[in-house]
Amino acid sequence: MAGAVVITRPLAQAAPLAARVAALGRTVEVLPLLDIAPLADQRPLQATLARLADYALVAFVSPNAIDAAFAHIKQWPPEVTLAVVGEGSRTALAAHGVTPDRYRIVCPADNVPSDSEHLLQALDLAALKGRPVLIIRGESGRELMGDGLRAAGALVDVAPAYRRSVPPLTAELGATLRRLLAQQNDWIITSSEALRGLCGILAELDLQHPDAMQHNSVVAMQQQHLIVPHARIAETANNLGFSKLTLTGSGDERLLAALQSCL
Repeated sequence: MAGAVVITRPLAQAAPLAARVAALGRTVEVLPLLDIAPLADQRPLQATLARLADYALVAFVSPNAIDAAFAHIKQWPPEVTLAVVGEGSRTALAAHGVTPDRYRIVCPADNVPSDSEHLLQALDLAALKGRPVLIIRGESGRELMGDGLRAAGALVDVAPAYRRSVPPLTAELGATLRRLLAQQNDWIITSSEALRGLCGILAELDLQHPDAMQHNSVVAMQQQHLIVPHARIAETANNLGFSKLTLTGSGDERLLAALQSCL
């Protein structure tokens, strides 16, 4: 009997995938491993977004960046190109009324990974030389996109729009993790940061056990099957001691196909 499918995306992005997994007849557990919160001070973000029309291109690093920014955007300037890394971000834009038939949206091709590297390849970097570009992202994150745009001569501004954090270990979360680790499940992991955070939570959980030397939740987690969409996450998993990995490539369709092959 197949175990549960554990979806570890932030809560706002988990529901659509959870519904599609349930439609396959699988038991679904939604276990967000990253909490997404607004910035304490929204004023710098609001001031930047008030000048959207000044930019030749605005790049969003994630659906969370889109949702956080569009909380302050009434109307997208039609002359400003948008850039996103994947399917989830295109869906998030569409939810805010920004669709390819009305606006110019650049993203990696469907047959390549959804990441900053391939978004840079999809952009006309020569046309951005000397022009202002805005990157909207979390408080922390990879610098690759900004570095790549600067190397091409673009004038890059970066606007933090939200805060990511690993959830605290509560009694409820600890009980959920112990229950999930008591059987074999398929874990959908879509963030290296989330996987590192999970291992940290499990290590903390073990320290609370009366016989910590005999109780190792991290080892139990390493025996679980991970389904990951990107080679960078697979590399993180390998470095953390995971060996049961399925690398699917980008997009929910590939994640779902991998789950069907597990049945």
